[in-house]
Amino acid sequence: MLEAIRKALDRFRSVIVEVELKPEDIHGYLDELKYSLIEADVALDVAEALCSSIENRITGVRISRFSDRRGMVESVLRESILDILKSVKPDKRFDEVVEESIKPYIVLFLGVNGVGKTLTIAKIGWRLRGRGFRVVLACSDTFRAGAIEQLEILSRMVGVDLVKQVYGSDPAAVAFDAVQYARARKMDVVLIDTAGRMQTKRNLLDEMRKIVRVVNPDMSVFVGDALTGNSIVDQAREFDSYVGVDGAVITKVDADVKGGAILNVAYTLKKPIYFLGVGSSLDDLVEYDPEYVASMLGL
Repeated sequence: MLEAIRKALDRFRSVIVEVELKPEDIHGYLDELKYSLIEADVALDVAEALCSSIENRITGVRISRFSDRRGMVESVLRESILDILKSVKPDKRFDEVVEESIKPYIVLFLGVNGVGKTLTIAKIGWRLRGRGFRVVLACSDTFRAGAIEQLEILSRMVGVDLVKQVYGSDPAAVAFDAVQYARARKMDVVLIDTAGRMQTKRNLLDEMRKIVRVVNPDMSVFVGDALTGNSIVDQAREFDSYVGVDGAVITKVDADVKGGAILNVAYTLKKPIYFLGVGSSLDDLVEYDPEYVASMLGL
């Protein structure tokens, strides 16, 4: 996982330990690192900010006082990466947020087609059910063929209730019914699935806004696919500006050989990342942990 960024950092580390760390010499090596990061799907502004942080740390050190130059360079890289990753570590775990909330806690999931939004909802439902919460899923994706059947299957696998209507129904009405269903039965959580909307389709985003107006969710979660790399930045920004995003989940991290998506979302969205999807089974969901991500980058 995240091999391209790991290799880019390894190359930079190997070169830097062999040269004198003078300000006039470091720029060329940092430019090489920046281009390698961009090739690893790190957004330009993110790569520039990261390289600037590395430069400030390295040029601020008198290397002659260190016997372990490699250790110093590794420390600089680790601290610079962790500065970005730690900025989006949630103050509270997702389970704790739900536990401390007024019930039912309503979560709306946003994202474009094919990012694994529906499976992510099932994984979170599975996780919450295992911790004793009563969960209901809402199928507000009344557009995509097979969406209702998919969520029906997943709800049975998870062992939670499902509120649905028929294809072509008003998505906001489905979400409203799910919230009323949860309140009537004193349930804890409503997880609302929505149609994958390309972030440039204003009419579909207007439909999403209607859902927000009708059910007033406690949290809106952007679901992004790690394999989309740099594109995830535009998706996240558009959903945040048009609908509003409170947190994020990054999926398909196990298949991401480049690694830019997590850094991109962390730096640009600046909202808590709650989970990483690392596989296709219901248990393949890990809490976001900056140290875990840094370890995947070889730091």
